[in-house]
Amino acid sequence: MPQIFHRSFNTISKVSIASVVILLIGLTGATYVVGWSPYVTQEQIARVQPVPFSHQHHVGQLGIDCRYCHTSVETSAFAGMPPTKTCMNCHQEIWFGSSMLEPVRESYRKDQSIAWERIHNLPQFVYFNHSIHIHKGVGCVSCHGRVDQMPLTYQEHSLLMGWCLDCHRDPKKHLRPASAVFSMTWSASAEPSELGDRLMKENHIRGVEQLTSCSTCHR
Repeated sequence: MPQIFHRSFNTISKVSIASVVILLIGLTGATYVVGWSPYVTQEQIARVQPVPFSHQHHVGQLGIDCRYCHTSVETSAFAGMPPTKTCMNCHQEIWFGSSMLEPVRESYRKDQSIAWERIHNLPQFVYFNHSIHIHKGVGCVSCHGRVDQMPLTYQEHSLLMGWCLDCHRDPKKHLRPASAVFSMTWSASAEPSELGDRLMKENHIRGVEQLTSCSTCHR
């Protein structure tokens, strides 16, 4: 029987198969890199806001408590955004003529909310409740980072599922006393593991099986 294909086809077929395998590996790697990159997660990216609000100034320098603006953080799933009246409580007297704050004054005059760009935006299929984390002893810094050092607010962490699970698998190292939940500078004076064990019991935190159950975050 005569040979149908030239012998060079053996080499071509091997090179083709190897090229396809390398291409698939490359595409998988590229997908992984892009999927975990700030381009997708929006991590460490400060967004342009209608007013350049500085947490560094208001929290770090002036010492304003988180709850003054985010009033529902202890009682609701949503931390809450301050109405313009909250801003004007101070800015009727301070910087009242600043051109930078004209959007705030206009919002107050027209009784229309400022269209802030949301920074921490979870998918709709993810359930997150601020109040339960607060009452279990998770500090604001654990998720939001040192906002008292941010001239413009940005997302400190990726907010990917793996990041959440890292905490849910070992929550005790993220716990702090109730009096320190809103502190930006608190650090454990006692042995962190001993403090974590004590707070796990005092705050009635569930076991890892329940904390990592799908229904905990996806409802």
